[in-house]
Amino acid sequence: MSRIHSNVPALRAVHRLQRNHEDLNLHLNRLATGLRINRGADDPAGLIVSERLRSEIRTIQQAIDNSTRASNVISVAEGALNEVSALLLDLQGLIVETANEAGLTDEEVNANQLQIDSILGSLDRIANTTTFAGRKLLDGSQAFLTSGAPRAAFQSIQLFGARLQVGSARRISVQVTQSAQTAQVSFNGSNLAGPSTTSATTVEIRGTLGAELLTFAADTSLGQIRAAINSVIAVTGVSAVVSTPSAAGVASALLLNSTTVGSDAFVSVEPLSGAFIVAGNNNIVHRDTGVDTGVSVDGQPALVQGLQADIRSSGLDARLHLTRTFAQTLSSATFAITGGGALFQLTPEVTPHGQVNFGFNPVSITHLGNPVTGLMYTLRSGNPNDLKSRNYFTAQQIVNEAIDQVSFYRGRLGNVQRNQIEPNINSQKVTLENVTASESIIRDADMAVEVSALTRARILVQSTQSTLQVANSVPSMVLSLLR
Repeated sequence: MSRIHSNVPALRAVHRLQRNHEDLNLHLNRLATGLRINRGADDPAGLIVSERLRSEIRTIQQAIDNSTRASNVISVAEGALNEVSALLLDLQGLIVETANEAGLTDEEVNANQLQIDSILGSLDRIANTTTFAGRKLLDGSQAFLTSGAPRAAFQSIQLFGARLQVGSARRISVQVTQSAQTAQVSFNGSNLAGPSTTSATTVEIRGTLGAELLTFAADTSLGQIRAAINSVIAVTGVSAVVSTPSAAGVASALLLNSTTVGSDAFVSVEPLSGAFIVAGNNNIVHRDTGVDTGVSVDGQPALVQGLQADIRSSGLDARLHLTRTFAQTLSSATFAITGGGALFQLTPEVTPHGQVNFGFNPVSITHLGNPVTGLMYTLRSGNPNDLKSRNYFTAQQIVNEAIDQVSFYRGRLGNVQRNQIEPNINSQKVTLENVTASESIIRDADMAVEVSALTRARILVQSTQSTLQVANSVPSMVLSLLR
């Protein structure tokens, strides 16, 4: 080759050297970043998939963080409710202690009332100061808002979860499909005298609250029996009425009813000696059990006990306390949920299925208890159920109702934390592992492969540089022709 104007071998060597340098830089970049794809040109299709997976990874990580934060919020509220429960138990003890009137002085009763006032103040303090990141949890500011609930139908409404559309109210329809019934035992006749006996009788009357033995002389009238049974209502939970005779000749009847409704209510009458009302009843136990009301909420059957209806569906978690009149009437009532609640986003997708809207109900002394039995504030000095009123039974019932409310409240919090938030965290962590592994396969560099490729690229660069040196020296050989 004797041409010197164009050194084609050198051009080829330069071209290959540039390509080898690019390859060397590529592998150096991958080793430096740890990524196989650093720009779109490295793998356009892989980049598209990788970016989608990265988006999923980021949202999954945030969902885990959100769920952890939600669990922390609930833990703060549940810890405060634990202290509320302890204070309510102390109240229970003070009421029972004070009911032992013969063993206490007036000073001790006053001291107990002072403790009750202090406990009630502590309950309000907990309700108003329990916060997370400056946001109060138990004062009612995080509770659901309702409107239009008729007092004739509902004693109280507790909402723990509801799925709401932003900016719109949700109307809830409650229908009584079966009337609540008291337990009832009926005896016909005008007195204790049966056709073949006029002997006295001893009978055990048993109800929800307890049992009492009553003895009646022969020929005792139904009115006298009714008065005797009603005198121990507080002991047995059984009341008595005498029905008037009808025009059709039906005789008067003694009706024994439970004071409460529902399947827990019962009336039992057991003659222990003699004949009660009608001959032939001797040694026969007459017993009847009440009937729970049937309730459907938005067409879904509720779990009912007495006047209490619980509805737990994916879109509504509520406890409704019905009035006795409403529960014993086949009718319906509605109310609206207008907003409120604490919304937790638990999943990567911002959809209603990935959210939990929980209502943190207030636990102040104006909300614990119920309007029928009484509210907690009525135990404070100067109110109807303080210790000086000696309404120990009512006071204890109020505290019992408050204890049930708080324990149920804690149970609902625990249910959300254990059965929704914690499984969601575990599930999202597994998903995060798998999605990250998938993204890593696409985008991350295989260091062993890249090191091998780098070694190859370095050798090629060095080889090409040597080749270029030789190619550049070829034209100088033409000078030998001029000698």
